[in-house]
Amino acid sequence: MLAVVGVRSRRLRSVLSALGISLGIATMIVVTGIPASGHKALMRELSALGTNMLQVVPLPDQNPPVRLPEESVDMADRIGPVTVASAVANTNTVIRRSDRADADDYLGITVLAAKHNLLEAVHGDLRHGRFLGPASDRLPTVVLGSTAASRLGVPRLGAGLGTPMVTVNGTWFTVVGILDPVPLAPELDRAALVGWETARDRLRFDGHPTVIYVNAREEALEDVRAVLPATVNPALPQAVRVSRPSDALAAKRASEDNASALFLGLAAVALLVGGVGVANTMFISVLERRREIGLRRALGASRGQIRNQFLVEAVALSAFGGAAGSLLGVLVVVGYALSQGWPPAVPPGAVLGGCGGAVLVGIAAGVYPSITASRLTPSEALSTL
Repeated sequence: MLAVVGVRSRRLRSVLSALGISLGIATMIVVTGIPASGHKALMRELSALGTNMLQVVPLPDQNPPVRLPEESVDMADRIGPVTVASAVANTNTVIRRSDRADADDYLGITVLAAKHNLLEAVHGDLRHGRFLGPASDRLPTVVLGSTAASRLGVPRLGAGLGTPMVTVNGTWFTVVGILDPVPLAPELDRAALVGWETARDRLRFDGHPTVIYVNAREEALEDVRAVLPATVNPALPQAVRVSRPSDALAAKRASEDNASALFLGLAAVALLVGGVGVANTMFISVLERRREIGLRRALGASRGQIRNQFLVEAVALSAFGGAAGSLLGVLVVVGYALSQGWPPAVPPGAVLGGCGGAVLVGIAAGVYPSITASRLTPSEALSTL
């Protein structure tokens, strides 16, 4: 109690003493939080490059041609670490702007049957309209890739623009959506996508996929790749080709390892600086307050009481400084991350470590000064009067 009164009675000194601790803890949080926020933004950009995606295709140029089983997509989806499995299939049909278009006018557009969850698997986005879904599964609707839409003269959709239609194998289809470019599957940019069941009903599609897109948890991606051939085509696993993991995945893992080591090093340096400041502040406080110590000893205070007073005072100052420094550090990290367009990332361990570390540093830094104060005899302490 007396230690707390001592802190409150010397407010300016207490604030200045806690300020050094606060700056040390705030520095620790800032030097871990800002790199963590930048690292999180980098990881998000690398993930957008398809670090968790694999493509499964039958081996080309085989005689007879290899075909994936109709149930291969569902079989791939049953693999534990797989999060999404989707597919497209070449319907081997021709798409034209109208039934009056020149039959020899080749547009280089592939008509593909597509699963409903295709965009999720390839990280694609719609530019206009909507994608294929259960409600339109058996209706003659089509979604165009960005390049295909340009070649067919359908640059956009919207109110007041009418409802564009195209012919697929001589059947009229309504254009319901246009995709943005798909960097992870550029073949979709030059494709016209129709529903899986629509292709069965109207285009004589046999149901065999030609490309399967698989997303899996990154830590298990290599294991998923190893079992995919035998899973999707148990009869001929050697006739299945699976793409290798993206080089971006290796870069992401290396970045995570390097960043972790960097954060720990920076945090250790900042905490060491804060601890030295606390020790220095408390030792000077003992030297400045020798007369107070001598007077209390002369009035009957024991060595243990003097020791506890200065130790509790050091812990109180450190706890206050740690809390203020943690708050300051979090505010700086969040403000800087938002100004850079990064997702704020304040490691919880840094905040908890800041508060807990401040208390531990206060104890460590206050032990020697408190022992020094308790060893002063009344005559030694009062001789400074």
